[in-house]
Amino acid sequence: MAREGLQRLTGNGNGTCGKDDCPNVYRTASGSIIVQGHVSTAFRPPDGEGIVEIPEETLREAFRALGW
Repeated sequence: MAREGLQRLTGNGNGTCGKDDCPNVYRTASGSIIVQGHVSTAFRPPDGEGIVEIPEETLREAFRALGW
């Protein structure tokens, strides 16, 4: 899935992670949520999964964009 096909819910496109433009929250065409952030080492997730860390303000911005 290309990032261009996602609805950006946060950020202005300038980003805080350089080229990767994170942290951000996106919505897919099917309505699911994709979160982009700094890789976290808080715990080891199951195989095939990953965890990221994003600021609370980023989640709040996404919730506002969704009207939650």
